[in-house]
Amino acid sequence: MIIIKSPREIELMARAGRVTAGAHQVVKESIAPGISTRELDRLVEEFFQKQGAIPAFKGYRGFPASICSSLNHQVVHGIPSKRVILQSGDILSVDTGAIVDGYVGDAAATYPVGEISPESAKLISATEAALYQGIERAAVGNRLSDISAAIQQWVEAHGFSVVRDLVGHGIGQKMHEDPQIPNFGPPGYGPRLCSGMVLAIEPMVNIGQYHVKTLADGWTVVTADGKLSAHFEHTVAITPRGPKILTTLDREG
Repeated sequence: MIIIKSPREIELMARAGRVTAGAHQVVKESIAPGISTRELDRLVEEFFQKQGAIPAFKGYRGFPASICSSLNHQVVHGIPSKRVILQSGDILSVDTGAIVDGYVGDAAATYPVGEISPESAKLISATEAALYQGIERAAVGNRLSDISAAIQQWVEAHGFSVVRDLVGHGIGQKMHEDPQIPNFGPPGYGPRLCSGMVLAIEPMVNIGQYHVKTLADGWTVVTADGKLSAHFEHTVAITPRGPKILTTLDREG
């Protein structure tokens, strides 16, 4: 069942979204060669504590940290570690979320570490642009799969592949709500989008094939061919005036 949010609930979610965006600002300012992913996790958790927010990821289904830190060929759900030291040329996908007043914000971005290759930069750029292609379709009257199709078409037009085993999702008082949002497929299918829906739209894009596998830790998802992957995500409310990004520092969204 898709839970429709009131304007008041969407404002509460925007508070959680702004804290989540603030956490990404902390990551952006801190990420550099020589820092560990565990240190990034510590900085984000401290930021949440100062904001009076609850880390949405820590303890969720047993996940041990406040961020997912997925390095290079890791797609999602990488576990921060003091042994993982970032090096120039790496790319790091960071996914995190905050709970504020009982509502969840959820966002992801892929960051360059030092100087990265042109291919890595193209992957990051295309994945972020694919997210916004999807967000543009998050409009009243469209179908859910219009978002999916826009993402896939953009990604494949730029020579990359969309991960198919993982999806975006509805979000609200729970991290994962209906509906699931694939990042591929034809347009014109699925529920009709209406005002009050709130969606976590999150393309995951690989340089190589779209196939993935999960490591023995039960969390970390990696590309099956060992090639690079990138991930971007925003929490987006569907409103009569168009899509409103909630995971932003801009109060206007």
